[in-house]
Amino acid sequence: METSALLDKYNQAVPRYTSYPAMPFWKTGTFTAGSWQQNLAAAFRKDPEQPVSLYVHLPFCEKLCTYCACNTHITRNHQVEQPYLEALQAEWKLYCGLLGRRPHITELHLGGGTPTFFSPQNLAVFLSTVLGPEKRPATEGFSFEGHPLNTTDEHLATLHHFGFSRFSLGIQDFDPRVEYLINRFQTPEQVGRLTRRARELGYTSINFDLVYGLPGQTLPGLKNTVKQIISMRPDRIAFYSYAHVPWKRPGQRRYTEADLPAAGEKIALQLAGRELFMQAGYRDVGMDHFALPGDPLLEPGKLHRNFMGYTLQDNEILIGLGASAIGETTTAYAQNEKTVAAYQQFIAEGILPVVKGHLQQQADLQVRRQIIELMCQGRTQLTPAGLQNASAPLAELERDGLVQREGQALRVLPAGRLFLRNVCAAIDPYFRHAARDNQVFSKAV
Repeated sequence: METSALLDKYNQAVPRYTSYPAMPFWKTGTFTAGSWQQNLAAAFRKDPEQPVSLYVHLPFCEKLCTYCACNTHITRNHQVEQPYLEALQAEWKLYCGLLGRRPHITELHLGGGTPTFFSPQNLAVFLSTVLGPEKRPATEGFSFEGHPLNTTDEHLATLHHFGFSRFSLGIQDFDPRVEYLINRFQTPEQVGRLTRRARELGYTSINFDLVYGLPGQTLPGLKNTVKQIISMRPDRIAFYSYAHVPWKRPGQRRYTEADLPAAGEKIALQLAGRELFMQAGYRDVGMDHFALPGDPLLEPGKLHRNFMGYTLQDNEILIGLGASAIGETTTAYAQNEKTVAAYQQFIAEGILPVVKGHLQQQADLQVRRQIIELMCQGRTQLTPAGLQNASAPLAELERDGLVQREGQALRVLPAGRLFLRNVCAAIDPYFRHAARDNQVFSKAV
């Protein structure tokens, strides 16, 4: 079967597997904020010197990007910066009190929203609380997201002072019609200047985010954008599928389904982008991601996956700070209150703002490991029961040349790398037993 026909066949609504179980399957009824604190403290006590990951959610944006499905708060009032950062500092101190010390942070990501909405001075005050004020050596695990229109040279210099070596720019598309429909504007010249300046300052890994399937997007337009991106030679490229979820994100109602590429057109966009990346020397890391040869993400056995996406850090503990932020240990997930005002109220009362989560069962841990191995290594070992329960969907994937089974071993074939979400869904008992609802997950393509 041709690749385009397979993409059409497997273009189903399936989880993205940044967690297992996927969030809609979390058993929130058996979870409490206290149980999260107990799981986190127990994981930390095993080795107080262990490396810890930290995600900081900075939700503010000056304008609504209509395509965006992230948790954001739209405002042009920069007076919100200081109260929010003070709440983050207080939340961090609550966690340090729970753990009995400041943990050793080896991975730190500032996400949003728009982290560069915040002034460099305010970010420096916050990072001094978390990391200490001294200059830190560049750290591969320290990264932030920036908007081409408000990321300044001072942002780059300030964050580099605190050890940030990775910088991600959200571009999506340079086509003016697409930019108008998604309400996000930037030029190749602005992006190119920022990229050059970051490299001059010592940033060693620059990522560009692109999205295919956006309203108004055409094959010639996307190819033009991709060629412009390739000419700037970012170290990594994330090539995401647009998730049309207007029932969750009302901003997407600025346009209609008629403005979106049809299913076959979206498949053509994906295949064209991938082909251009590969022709330019980029290599396929895994789901949606590409990197230049020599990137550590491509080194065998180093790749891991958590709520921040693909990473080199296989840390047992991830602490999430800020509204809607998610934390995890091997045995639990926890998510903060989503709205800024309610989040800040929790903090004002001296309470960690965790409002939902999931406690892992032994069966969860087993499938979680298998899904991470499939996403990162393209292979795993199933249990006899797991193999039997997933026999029907795996047999179909095997007939289509996407996977290979040898005893209990499951391997993703080269043709199957485009279908990692579908392969993982085949071994996911939560997904297998759930009623199919296209308004829970985005489609695979």
